[in-house]
This record gives sequence, structure tokens and C-alpha cells, in this order.
Amino acid sequence: MGEHEILEGLYYTKNHEWIKFEGNLVRIGVTDYAQEQLGDVVYVELPEVGKVVKQATEPKTKEMELGAVESIKAVSAIYSPLAGTVKETNQTLQDRPELINTSPYSEGWICVLEPSNIEVERESLLTPDAYATFLKTLK
Repeated sequence: MGEHEILEGLYYTKNHEWIKFEGNLVRIGVTDYAQEQLGDVVYVELPEVGKVVKQATEPKTKEMELGAVESIKAVSAIYSPLAGTVKETNQTLQDRPELINTSPYSEGWICVLEPSNIEVERESLLTPDAYATFLKTLK
């Protein structure tokens, strides 16, 4: 098993999404830990471009979902780490859902979001170190 890959320069959530800031947009995907828990991904349901999402908090609702990832084990919703509007989705995943497993931090990204409340919500995101610490609590 070993350590899960956690990249520097990204932010993370306790729902196992990663967030990469790109100017005033953010790119979102699922972490190495998430893809391992999911098992082999066979289908990815992407959000519609233009969809407005809320930041995922408890309890979770449909307005917080950025689609879903279906694996041989289960279907798991992808929850938005930030409120905003979906600007772009990774259409490659339609034909190659396995990129979530093989390249979760690069080719397997899910979507690009234009955040609407970044100043406030950024505070809730985890640094790489904080995410690594959080993962240790899950063992």
C-alpha cells in the first residue's frame, strides 16, 4: 500500500477532492486516496457546464454535487469543494474513465469551476500537510 500521493501546490478536502488554483478559476479532481478507495472506475458522470454548485458541507445535498464516479464497487458522488459555476468538464473521461485511477492529479481532473465565494471558503480547504494528517486518522 504505502503512502498515498499528495501533491504540493494543491489544496484538499476531507471528501478527498483536490483543488488547483488557476488564476480566478479552480481545477478539481479526486485524490489518489479516493481513487484507491473507489477501485476501478468504469464511468464518470460529469456536471453540466453552467451548473451552479454550493460548497459541500454537512448534511450534503444535490446542490453540492459535481457529478459522480462509478466503480466496480459503488457509485460515489463528487462534492464541490467550493461554491461556484462549472466552466469546463473533462470530456476525455467519457471514453477513458480509468484516468481517474491512473492519473488522478493530471489527466483525470473532473472540472473547472469559477468560485463565487473564494475569500470565505478558501479557509476550509486543507493544505497538503493537513490532508496527510487527516488521512492518518482514517487508517
